[in-house]
Order: sequence, then structure tokens, then C-alpha cells
Amino acid sequence: MKISYNWLKQFVEIDWKSEDIAELLTDLGLEVEGVSNFESIPGSLKGVVVGEVLKCEKHPNADRLKVCLVDVGEKEPLSIVCGAPNVAEGQKVPVATVGTTLYGSDGNPWKIKKGKIRGEVSQGMICAEDELGLGNSHEGILVLDAGIDKGTPCEKLFPIEKDEVFEIGLTPNRADAMSHYGVARDLRAGLRQRKKFLEVRTPSVSTFNIDDRSLRIDVSVEDYSLAPRYCGISLTNLIVQPSPDWLQNRLKAIGLNPINNVVDATNYVLHELGQPLHAFDADRIYGKKVVVKTVKAGTKFMTLDGIEHTLDAEDLMICDGEKPMCIAGIFGGINTGVTEDTKSIFLESAYFDPVSVRKTAKRHGLSTDASFRFERGVDIDNTEYALVRAAILIRELTGGNISSDIVDLYPRKMEGHNVFLRFEKINALIGHVIPKDTIKSILASLDIQVRSVTETGLGLVIPFYRVDVQREVDVIEEVLRVYGYNNVSFSEKLNASIIPSESLEPHVLEEAIGRQLSYNGFYEILANSLTNPSYQELLARESQSVVSLLNPLSRELSALRTDMLFGGLETIAHNLNRKQQDLKLFEFGKVYQQEKSKQIESPRISLLLTGNAYRDHWAKPEETMGFFYLKGVLHQILERVGYTACLETPIADTRFTEGLQLSENGVEIATFGLVREGILEAFDISQPVLYADINWNALLAKASENTFEYREIPKFPEVKRDFALLLDEHITYQQLHELSFKAERSLLREMQLFDVYKGDKLPKGKKSYAVSFTLLNPKKTLTDKQIDSAMKRLQTSFEKELGAELR
Repeated sequence: MKISYNWLKQFVEIDWKSEDIAELLTDLGLEVEGVSNFESIPGSLKGVVVGEVLKCEKHPNADRLKVCLVDVGEKEPLSIVCGAPNVAEGQKVPVATVGTTLYGSDGNPWKIKKGKIRGEVSQGMICAEDELGLGNSHEGILVLDAGIDKGTPCEKLFPIEKDEVFEIGLTPNRADAMSHYGVARDLRAGLRQRKKFLEVRTPSVSTFNIDDRSLRIDVSVEDYSLAPRYCGISLTNLIVQPSPDWLQNRLKAIGLNPINNVVDATNYVLHELGQPLHAFDADRIYGKKVVVKTVKAGTKFMTLDGIEHTLDAEDLMICDGEKPMCIAGIFGGINTGVTEDTKSIFLESAYFDPVSVRKTAKRHGLSTDASFRFERGVDIDNTEYALVRAAILIRELTGGNISSDIVDLYPRKMEGHNVFLRFEKINALIGHVIPKDTIKSILASLDIQVRSVTETGLGLVIPFYRVDVQREVDVIEEVLRVYGYNNVSFSEKLNASIIPSESLEPHVLEEAIGRQLSYNGFYEILANSLTNPSYQELLARESQSVVSLLNPLSRELSALRTDMLFGGLETIAHNLNRKQQDLKLFEFGKVYQQEKSKQIESPRISLLLTGNAYRDHWAKPEETMGFFYLKGVLHQILERVGYTACLETPIADTRFTEGLQLSENGVEIATFGLVREGILEAFDISQPVLYADINWNALLAKASENTFEYREIPKFPEVKRDFALLLDEHITYQQLHELSFKAERSLLREMQLFDVYKGDKLPKGKKSYAVSFTLLNPKKTLTDKQIDSAMKRLQTSFEKELGAELR
């Protein structure tokens, strides 16, 4: 949201620097993201001076150009080539000298340079209206009054308004601050806390009067729950034309394009007071009736932008005696818009139900300044005042008459709601004692009325326009933001309540697995849970299982994902298009399923692999990440949580060309495999992709069952000894491993096979195992006698049980 500092000063008389105002507004919760400069004439005509044309001769090399000698008050006149048809000797003209920066109609700057045009020297430029930013005319150069002295800077001849514009990152809850008046109210509260007592000055409406009653328009509302308040007034004898400079400058400063004096006036009041308004061409209102109602579903309606909409039965419309004229609170219709031929208008100011406006705006994909405010809630008490303010302004700008009484349909007055604020709660929540008088002063500066005072707290009435202040904690937040977060002292110590939990916290396991994957070169992604329902067709699954959104932003984001595969493939496609072909990705997320009348939410982990395992290197051959690479990563995760013997079952899954399922005791743990080419083609992916879908609940349950034994790190050294054993070919390493720990239980800590040999140098049917044994006594240093005894027990066991021989 853009706020003009000059405009803001009309409400609060302050002379602070814009940087200080920006800091104060940010402290108050209206974060100023930047401050930009505005000039009503871009460049402020710097470098443009008045020149007198001394000579004007035809260009020798171009029929449509002229070579002019122009005196700009310097020692020597300037030679300037000009193509304007109306340039003539003796004229006073605006001249952009060499080095001057001008701004085109598109706002892009360009610099005047000395050069040659068709062989003739040109030392500047004689300018037209549009080239200076003074108007739109480009029919010829701008001819100035002959009495102006040559050399006079043009910035002294034309009124140039300079302004500073605050870009405020407004949070959705602050509907009250969506105008200059709203920001001024907050600014007043902040200034009072800093001992600067200023009042907010609202525009006067004391000049309002009814000129005649020549245009009566009957107004009715069929459902006051959708339009609790509706006001209107008629104006006649209007002259629709461009707005004066001051109004155009106000609108341009905040990024709006002026249209005409009637529309500009409604936009001005919108951004001034926060109340949307709409003007209808009264001559096009059939039957001189305005009816606020819903219409039959399927009714066609064309908005001002020329787009036809099909109306829903719940869309609130402003209609005349025959047809819809406007989508209430959102967008006007093309048939009743104000044009240059408009002579009389019906001006509307209303309060529409925020929920109704929000649903209609989303349904039709419309977002306007009016809907933005109505969706969040405007000030219902401001409705008539804004109407009167706009009517006075339009009368002044158009020379018209106010030609009817004010229509104000407001059958059930809406009041502010009551909140009891406890002093004890303030101090406990903020952690800082704020004096009671300070609290009362802050509340008064925020228009929060103190209805009653007790020893324990305050009974408050919250103004209706503060739609975000509903509870006691909301009021405390208001007090704190005005008091100042920086004024809350820091405690010298930090107290925290730690609640021990016997169960494994999910985030602990998530962090552990995430670290493990990142150590293995994986990158974590976070895909959108909203997805395209057409992806379901790629899986050939029942579409009824999809959880669809009731009010989607678009067709492409109208369903919740049933599988995490597609978000990962979108990420892979995005990276492949940017020459990143070797990818290892993982994601923690949820998938959603519709089962009869309820929705099921399931947490999952997904892994996606594509490309080579390692970067190209002269010492390493290329190694593509294949099926068994993914299987190894997956088993690392499962072993981490305690799965050591999962059942592997081939599966027929529409996601995979080849796939396996891992399970234990009938519980699915994971499925993984090579993604089917038909799915990859839908994402324009031409290289193989591997995907694993892991059941997070199964991992969490298994990890919760595990118990861990902690041992002190041994203080004494370990010893390693090797055997080269001659064994029968049918003897397995597993047999050797089990027998070793059975024979030597106390000292043997680790056993490792480091060489296997088969060949003609060994007897037929024999093989050789080279095995390393690690021995350790955690309580004392091993002696040679203990080591030899342990190795002897191992040798005897191998010889007796396996028929082994030492080589």
C-alpha cells in the first residue's frame, strides 16, 4: 500500500523527516518497506531553460527538419536541429540543454547529447509538451509567452509538486489502516506516546447542501445480511473532464492513473478515507430504481473491462429495474460506467458483508481496490460521511448540482463490541509493568472507549472499524505496539518450563533423518501441497479419492496432493531445464485422501534420484544412480530406526516400471522403484528418475520402540590380530562370524573379512579367508597371555567346528 506524505500531512500537521515517520510507522506495526520520491513532472525540468529562436532555416539534407539558432542566455547561441512543423523565428521555446535527462511517456529516462543530425550540429532539443511531461500533445513544440526572459529555468514557470511516498507492507488484519486517514490515526497514537500531541483533521463537509431535488432514484435492499448499510445520492448537470493537477498528482503519487474528474474523485475518497464508492450514469439506470439483490444463477454480466462473467446465485448485485449494473463491492458494469457524455450520476457508498464479497471476488477471479477493502471490513460508521465528502468534491470538480436527499438504508445499527481488560493480564503477557494512566492514554488515542474502571481492569468498547480487535489479548497487542516493543525491558535471566516426554518427539526423528540424508548429498525440498487434479490420471487411480478445494485459486491448484511424486518431478524438471542434471532430493510432507465422507491426512517422506552419483572426474568412471543405489540409501534410513529384516515384495504400482515394497508384519514401510516413462514424459523429463515413498508413521512407531544402551568410551587400547584360514568352499562368512563371537564372548569386539582367495594354488574345493579380529578389555590393558589365549580359543573352534586350517 502506498501512502503520500503530502497527503498524510493534510490529516496530521507534522514536519518530521520521512525517515523518522517511516521508523515510527514500522514500530507501530505498519512496516514501511521503502520510501520513494515522486515528482509531478519527472526530472523537475532540471536543465530545461527558455530559449529564443533567432534563426530558423531549412535543413540542407532533410526536407522535414530545420536548423535553428537559439539564444538561451549564454555567451553563444546554440545550433539545434528541430523537426517540429510549428517552430519559427522569434518564438520563446523550452530548450533541453546538453546533459539534461528527459522522461518519455513510458517513464524511461533518456539523456540529451551533443551530436550531428544529417550532418548538422545539434546542441540541445526544443521540446514538445509530452517530452517535458507537461501534457500529451506532440503536434509541435511548446511555444511560451513572449514576455519571458530567455535563460529562465522552466522549473520556475510550471508548478511542480514533489512528494515522498511510503510503501507499507500492510498485514491482512489491519483493514483500519487501508487509507491515509487510517494511517494518520495510528500516527497520532504513536506521536502521543512520544509526547507530541497532534489531532487528526478530517476533511470538512460543512459546505454540503442540496441544490435541488430534480433526480430522485428509489433504492431498496432485499437482504440486509449481505448489505447491512447502503447509502446513495444523485448529482446532475455534470461536466466530465480531466481532473485538475492537484488531484491528478495525488493519484499519480500512489500509483493510480487519472481517468476523469468523477472517477478520480471516488478513487481519491477511497484512498483518503478507506471507503469504496461507485458512480453510475443515472441516465442509464432503467426505471430510476436501484435494487441491491442476488440474481438468477447463469445470468451474464459484462464488467467495465469488457469481460463477460456468468453470475452465481450467491453473487450480490446492484441492479436497476431491469438488469444488473454492478457486482456489489467489486466491479462496475460496462453499461452504466461514467463517460465523457455523462451528465448525471447516482453515487453509491455502502457496507457489504465481507464474506460475501470475498467469495464472489474469488469465484470470478476479480481483485480490485474496492474488493480488497470490503473483504477485510470497512468502517460502517464512515459510509454516509464518505458519500457526503465525495458528493461535495464531485460538485466542485464538475460544476454540477446535488439533486436528491441522501438515501441511507441502515435498519439495524451495528455497535462496537465489549472487552474487559485486566491489568494483571497485561503485565503477565508483556512481562513488563505499564502504568495504568499510560494504558488509558494509549486506548484513548486508538479510539477505544473506556466504559468502566475497576481495581482489576477496564471495561472497553472497541470501535466497529477495528475488526481485528476481538479479544483481550488483541487489546493488549494494541497497547504494546503503541507503547513500543523497544520500551519493554529485558530480564537478566530466562525461565523456561521443560516437560519431559517418554515418547519420541516426531521432530527429533525428522531432524536425525534429515541430517543423515544431507550428509549423503541430498537436498531438502518443500513442494506445494496444492496440486493439479489431472495428475491423478497419470496414476490411473480413482478421482473420487482426491480432496478438492471448495474455493480454489486456479484449476492448476484445485486439489490436495495424493502423492508426493509430482511435486518432486516439478522440481526435477525445473532443475533439468537449468542444466542441473544430477539430483538427490528428499521431502517431509503429507498426502491427502478422500474416503467416503472424511478426509485422511498421512505424513510421508519422499526420495528422488536422477543422474550420476558423482561429478565427472578423470579418476572415476561415471556411475549412474540406479535401483540398488536407492535401495542402499533406503535401508540406511530403516536401519537407523530399527528395521533390520524387512520383507521385500515386487509390486505392480502405476508409478513404477519396476518397484519393490518393504514391509514388516503386514505393515507397509516403503515403496520404491524406477518411475514410469509415461509419467516422466508429462513433465518433459528424458532421463531415468528413481522414487521412494516412505511411511512416516511406521518409522516413528518403530523408532519409539527402540531402547538405547549407553556405554563409556573405553580408556584402554584395543588389539588387532589376523588369521588366514583355509576353508571348504561351502563354508560362509556368516558361519565364521557367528562361531567367532560364540567362542570368544568377553574380549572380541569386531570381526572383519578383508580378503578372499580362490585359485589353483589351493587344494580343490577349498578357499582362503583373511580375517581381522579386534580384541578389547574395557577395564584394563590386555596382556600378551590374554591375547594369545583368546586367539587360541578362536583357532580351536574354527578347526573343530569348520575343519579350518591356518595358512
